[in-house]
Amino acid sequence: MGKTLFEKVWDAHTVRLMDNGQTQLLIGTHLIHEVTSPQAFGMLRDLGLKVKFPHRTFATVDHIVPTDVQTEPFADDLAAEMIRMLRVNAEEFGITYFDLSSGKQGIVHVVGPEQGITQPGTTIACGDSHTATHGAFGAIAFGIGTTQVRDVLATQTMTMSKPKVRLINVTGTLRPGVYAKDVILHIIAQLGAKGGIGYAYEYAGEVFDRMSMEERMTVCNMSIEGGARCGYVNPDEKTFEYLKGRPYSPTGAEWDKAVATWRGFASDEDAVFDDVVNIDAADIAPSVTWGISPDQGFSIDGRMPDPADAPSEAERISIVEALEYMKLPAGAPIKGTKIDVAFIGSCTNGRLSDFREVAKYIQGHHVAPGVTAIAVPGSQIVDVLCRNEGLDKIFTEAGFEWRGAGCSMCLAMNPDKLIGDQLCASSSNRNFKGRQGSPTGRTILMSPLMVAAAAVTGAVADAREVFDVAELAAV
Repeated sequence: MGKTLFEKVWDAHTVRLMDNGQTQLLIGTHLIHEVTSPQAFGMLRDLGLKVKFPHRTFATVDHIVPTDVQTEPFADDLAAEMIRMLRVNAEEFGITYFDLSSGKQGIVHVVGPEQGITQPGTTIACGDSHTATHGAFGAIAFGIGTTQVRDVLATQTMTMSKPKVRLINVTGTLRPGVYAKDVILHIIAQLGAKGGIGYAYEYAGEVFDRMSMEERMTVCNMSIEGGARCGYVNPDEKTFEYLKGRPYSPTGAEWDKAVATWRGFASDEDAVFDDVVNIDAADIAPSVTWGISPDQGFSIDGRMPDPADAPSEAERISIVEALEYMKLPAGAPIKGTKIDVAFIGSCTNGRLSDFREVAKYIQGHHVAPGVTAIAVPGSQIVDVLCRNEGLDKIFTEAGFEWRGAGCSMCLAMNPDKLIGDQLCASSSNRNFKGRQGSPTGRTILMSPLMVAAAAVTGAVADAREVFDVAELAAV
């Protein structure tokens, strides 16, 4: 009987089975940032321990770093102290650190792949819930808590229960104007925010075969929003082409050897999955969220649900809570909902291809009066590449602010925050209450091009109509 990639990677990294049934797993690569690592390093000092394999740990700053003015000292004393401590810890424990002055700093899930640190067939851990992003390369990548960060630093291992594996097979061809972000929002809406609990997701089918590596990263990034422990795509020629020549990728004869090994980690044709979900690409439309959980979403032509139609009392209560918080009436169309802020960026959609795609359509348009729009590259390298192509000028001419690299408005750990009950059209990954900095701020998740459409119209809109994308919504 064949094995899945997940089983192959898990078996290759198993150190031992614990008495409680969990597995002690070797972590091949450990990524850290300024938020979840200080306490972990403090625990090491308290225990008199060193980092077991410092060459397997890589650090950057992303969550708390400001994106408007990135020269130090920062106005925020907490941000300044957290970044100072990461510098101290990296130097003391011999860890590679992509500092603001390095030209390589950025969101940890953007930096890992672009440096070639993320590689197929490996296990990756990071004190960040969206570590599943790295699964796009055929890696098994887990988000972990601060105590586990300590464990990985000290032992290069962690213990966990082995999840089941669900195959999500998306076949057919996506319609023009439908992107990777729409695919994952559709999947989460179909399976639920808790549907993946106890599972790893393997994404497969023609749609994923055709996706670029950056598109695959977008999908894997949000696996956690569907409750899955991780998500991945089998490595293929696109994977190898992306990694070739990266700073931390193998070279020469070692490259050929590595590729041969990486190929062997792909799921076997006769692999058996614990569950299989089949989705037709034709059923996926430009998607948005309407509520306060990533699974509270539908197509751009959707209407707010009516609590009276809920299948259960628990669901009715959930709908009422979401509609009240979002200040949206039951039965109303999502299209036309006024926005205050537009945000393009994050570890979900802050890569070169995201900005390229928006730039193709946004020329000749301008951000609507009363809307604040910001574009935030996911790394300093993405910033440079965008500037080399003049993308930053296209965005600024259209009325967007072009910022420095960082997590920015994805979350409330830096100055980029919503004010009051502002509503944000966001290319990020979470629409929880208060996620973007204000306890009453509201978030609608969507693809970068949909954010651009909302920005220039001042309301949630169908990008296919706003930008005359081929095969309009009526087709």
